[in-house]
Amino acid sequence: MKRDDRRQAIMDALVTEGEVELDALSERFSVSRMTIHRDLDDLESAGLLRKIRGGATIRSGTQFESDFRFRALQDSPAKQAMAQAALQLIEPGMSVMINDGSMAATLGQMLVDRRPLTVITNNAAVIDALRDEAGIRLIALGGVYSAKFNAYLGKVTEDALAQLRADIAFISSPAVSGLDVFHMDDDVIRTKRTMIDHAAKRVLLVNHTRFGRAALHLLGHLSEFDHIITDTSPAPDILNVFRQAGLTLTMADTSEARA
Repeated sequence: MKRDDRRQAIMDALVTEGEVELDALSERFSVSRMTIHRDLDDLESAGLLRKIRGGATIRSGTQFESDFRFRALQDSPAKQAMAQAALQLIEPGMSVMINDGSMAATLGQMLVDRRPLTVITNNAAVIDALRDEAGIRLIALGGVYSAKFNAYLGKVTEDALAQLRADIAFISSPAVSGLDVFHMDDDVIRTKRTMIDHAAKRVLLVNHTRFGRAALHLLGHLSEFDHIITDTSPAPDILNVFRQAGLTLTMADTSEARA
């Protein structure tokens, strides 16, 4: 098997399994451990995976978020349910900010059901979905394109956002620990933070599996969000944190419930 084909097969296995072992890959492709090491090193350098002891993973870590192309293939039912719950917060005529991420991309594609709307986004998937839709005034934020996040980021993006205000902003996060919200990338953090600061209402979208995780950069505090939406009930200790803080958690599969 050619090198590029082998590396694509490694990524296909990671999308399916989330984690792969070095020895198993060596045996599967009939190549040396050193060859697999080099494959994993190059894929990690490209931001496509995270090496761990004895193998690799595309699961998030404190300094790693998997590539948008792979996140977009995961947890589709959960994303659909959360997007439907978020959609109930939008009324025709509103101005809506949508951040980067595969969860936000799912919501963005549903916004046509609430038109007319003004949609402000740096998410390339949302831009592609809405660019030709009647009744959608699309403000596409410029900046430096990141293939990893499928979004526009950096100073140009932040400066554009600083001139805008929205009725509501939808912010996704890969990590919530205690009452704090995190992300692995500082460019992403700054754009999300600017959206939070320039919206009248803020909504956090977070998969229940991301509770109890921290990441490198602090985004903010859960109390900054008017609504927190997840896909299903998190663990009892997580619910207890919400209860003690007086926060309301919307669980997309059971509608809104106070923890």
